[in-house]
Amino acid sequence: MTSRYEHYTPQPYDPYADQSDHPYYQDAYQQQHYGYDVQAEPYQQEYRQQQPVQDPAPQESWERQEFWEPEQPAYHVPETPEAGWDDQPSRRRDRVSRGLLLVILVIQAALSLRLANTAFQDEALYVAAGHNIIDHWTDGTPLNNGYEKYFSGSPVLYPVAAAFVDGYFGLTGARLLSLVCMLGATALLYSFTRRLFNERVALAAAALFAVTQPSIVLGFFATYDAPAIFLLSLAAWIVVRTGRGPVVAVLLAAPVMVLAVAVKYASGLYLPTLVVLAALTAWHSRGWAALLRALVLGLGTAALVGLGLLYTDVLAGVQQTTTNRQHGTDSAMSLIEKSVEWGGLMFATAVAGALAYMLRGRMNESPRSYGLMGPGWRWRALLGTVLTCTALLAPAYQIHLQTSVSLYKHLDFGLLFAAPMAGVGVIRLVGKHFRYPQLGILLWVSALCLGVSQSEWRFGLWPDSRAMVQAIEPYMKPDGHYLGATYEVPTYYLRDRTDHAQWSSTYGFGYSDKQGKPHEGREAYRLALQDGYFDLVLLDGIATPDLEEFLAREITRSGHYRLIGKIPHEMPGATTSYRIWVKTS
Repeated sequence: MTSRYEHYTPQPYDPYADQSDHPYYQDAYQQQHYGYDVQAEPYQQEYRQQQPVQDPAPQESWERQEFWEPEQPAYHVPETPEAGWDDQPSRRRDRVSRGLLLVILVIQAALSLRLANTAFQDEALYVAAGHNIIDHWTDGTPLNNGYEKYFSGSPVLYPVAAAFVDGYFGLTGARLLSLVCMLGATALLYSFTRRLFNERVALAAAALFAVTQPSIVLGFFATYDAPAIFLLSLAAWIVVRTGRGPVVAVLLAAPVMVLAVAVKYASGLYLPTLVVLAALTAWHSRGWAALLRALVLGLGTAALVGLGLLYTDVLAGVQQTTTNRQHGTDSAMSLIEKSVEWGGLMFATAVAGALAYMLRGRMNESPRSYGLMGPGWRWRALLGTVLTCTALLAPAYQIHLQTSVSLYKHLDFGLLFAAPMAGVGVIRLVGKHFRYPQLGILLWVSALCLGVSQSEWRFGLWPDSRAMVQAIEPYMKPDGHYLGATYEVPTYYLRDRTDHAQWSSTYGFGYSDKQGKPHEGREAYRLALQDGYFDLVLLDGIATPDLEEFLAREITRSGHYRLIGKIPHEMPGATTSYRIWVKTS
């Protein structure tokens, strides 16, 4: 009986499967290894019995083994990491963020330095007073009394510092002192915002704060406000920086807070925010014990304030310029409109940021942070509310006083605290991985345009006084009596020729007639002009326009004066002029 070879049915090819038991490869192996064809098995049995089977040469065995090993791929796909970037702090991130902060500070400085005008009334008053105090300390020059009664800060702090710089570098030097303070405030804002959130939020907060109208103007304005803002930002930085340290470490902020109040009494309005912030920043590490930290800071600050009021004579100034300040006539609606115009965009961004932060606490897009919501929503809501609502303190207080005087400056104090939440608002608007960068750029450019136009308008609200100073300089004499609408400006520029004691203001005046009877108000002005009491009268048409028209009529009626100059000056929306009269008889 002849055996027949079983028919082979092809199967799907699998290059990675073990083919050793496949019929086709078994036949091929037998044919190569033993030297015969299995299909010719019936015809070659006799031949195989006669010819011995020889093993293949070693080289043939190697070639066979090499032939059947599966080929390795030429390229291996590397393991894909969970995240393409690291969300942990690093030197590279620090360098990049600090470089961007430097760019923001350069922009802020350029925006402030482009402003130009002669001394404003307040600038001239504070710097001239500082010179008077320094002269009194050094050579016994008589001190003009009353600074502590109507200055909005201690006369021996900022005025002295500004006058010292002014003595070497002039008004520009005093203004540069304010610029240094505002740049320092922006840098400190970045630092404590970065610690509260992250670098992106900190940069957005600093970028917005740097281009608001108050920040630009105060950066080149020789008044109390810039140093006070710097000290408040330094106190906030200390409070945030010592959040995880010992409880007593927070007391480092107490003297800074008290110094801020001494420099500018209105700074006291923001001390409660710092006390609450002391509790919030320590809540994660201490829980309810964080309230002790706030209590320590509050008691330490109150003790220092009490000592200051007890051993100094600034209480009258605090009452006159802050707590018992005379009310104005501005309506609440007009004050709200001005507040919205000068700080509304940044405040709205802060409100949006506070709401977004309350709803979602995670501050980065790394996959490693999925599921990590950070602090609880109650803590986030409280932090956002405290920081954002601080921006409402200045408008609310000004509405209570019914006056817009210094409103734009006081707005910047609140915007300093609202800035971190505004930074959150910008980052949430841009989205994950800079999904919508154009929205953030649009918001910042809008704030920049508003800040530039409003700051230019602000610096043009008072006239250039150079021509006026030159016109009245020849008429200054040691025993003269002068009446001026804004006499602080000529007193500053001509301090070697005149002082505050020789000048009377159009804001209020008292005069005793020849019989010794005292008079106040318009009657006092009329009698003084009728008697030829003033050697020179200077009106600017801005400060008290109604009273100035009355004075101009009385000067003509008296017959003692002649008009020596009428110097026009342009202002936003109007053109007025200086009018100068000197006594002839």
